[in-house]
Amino acid sequence: MRRALSGRTVSSRRIPAYRRHKSTGQAVVTLDGRDFYLGRYASPTSRAEYDRLVSEWLARGRSLPRPAPDLTVTEVAAAFLDHATGYYVKNGEPTGWQSHIKLVLKLVRTTYGHTPAESFGPLAFKTLRQKLVDRKLSRAYVNKLMSILVRMFKWAASEQLVAARIYQELLAVDGLRKGRCTAPDLPPVRPVDDAIVDETLPFLGRIVADMVRLQRLTGARPNELCIIRPIDVDRSSDVWLYRPGVHKTEHHDRDRVIAIGPKAQAVLRPYLDREEQAYCFSPSEAEAERRAAMSSRRTTPLHYGNRPGTNRKAAPQRRPNDCYTSDSYRRAIHRACEAADEARKQREKETKAARRPMPKWSPNRLRHSVGTEVRSTFGLEASQVVLGHAKADVTQVYAERDLKLAMEVARKIG
Repeated sequence: MRRALSGRTVSSRRIPAYRRHKSTGQAVVTLDGRDFYLGRYASPTSRAEYDRLVSEWLARGRSLPRPAPDLTVTEVAAAFLDHATGYYVKNGEPTGWQSHIKLVLKLVRTTYGHTPAESFGPLAFKTLRQKLVDRKLSRAYVNKLMSILVRMFKWAASEQLVAARIYQELLAVDGLRKGRCTAPDLPPVRPVDDAIVDETLPFLGRIVADMVRLQRLTGARPNELCIIRPIDVDRSSDVWLYRPGVHKTEHHDRDRVIAIGPKAQAVLRPYLDREEQAYCFSPSEAEAERRAAMSSRRTTPLHYGNRPGTNRKAAPQRRPNDCYTSDSYRRAIHRACEAADEARKQREKETKAARRPMPKWSPNRLRHSVGTEVRSTFGLEASQVVLGHAKADVTQVYAERDLKLAMEVARKIG
């Protein structure tokens, strides 16, 4: 439904001409088939009016705004989606926001698609929100999706597609509050115990295990860890400084610098001996090591069965990427957790011990662990700097209060 608001397909990319209307002597420009008279031909006033009209026409995507009452919610949603697919992009790739936007816009179109946009208000907003609650989505996620709907009408108001009062009315609707609604709250993300990480490491490949060790020492975000390259690491001092080429808050014009101390340097150093632009942690390299390990454990003689490398597809649909993603890194850890759980189950069976399932943990929990440790030792400000947070209240989420420290204080003063 691209260009749905103009009702036409743009076939020419030329700028409409500034012309003289013979019968009246006025300047005129034609936009979307409509003539706009600008004043006396060749006068400064007519030139300025021409520049204003054409600039606004270009800013709206070479189209004129239709009267607001004519627009349906579907048309506004289509225009916003057109804007979002070009706006929510980082380094040529769509961000995660696009999937959330598509989800909520699909619900909007199926429920209120033919409703005039001017008739949309707080009651319709609450109806849509209840539909999300009925899907058993978490309270925080429902609030996040509904904020996208508010953002859509804010954008539409800025483009003069709908009246600003709609956006203002939606702002008056409070978000779902904890304990005041039926939407469930997900349990908070807690730090992962060192003992659990240590139990998982033997079931990880060498490369992913070193990624875990490095994240454990630096508190880097998973995506920052995945894209580290030798060229991004400044090794001119005793503490190395890593500046990720892409990071979460770069669109806010903030720098991200990760300090790498001696222990983390020992983990990273073997991976820096490669091309400056190459990624340090390569899935292709990890897959080659995995196959080599399988071959070394082979018990069938080489002159029997398949020789190494002969039973592979000539043109596989999936190949290892040049670097890990946050998702592939997390999946590798989850697979290791499952393998560790099987090993634990076997040990408990042999010793007839009570069953203790191996918890499945994710890389983000390592950040919580680092935040908690740094905060308890060096304070909140240090934890904020290490984790790369702009505000201390965000750090409060990551740096959970140290229960052991609280118990020690209670022993002494309580």
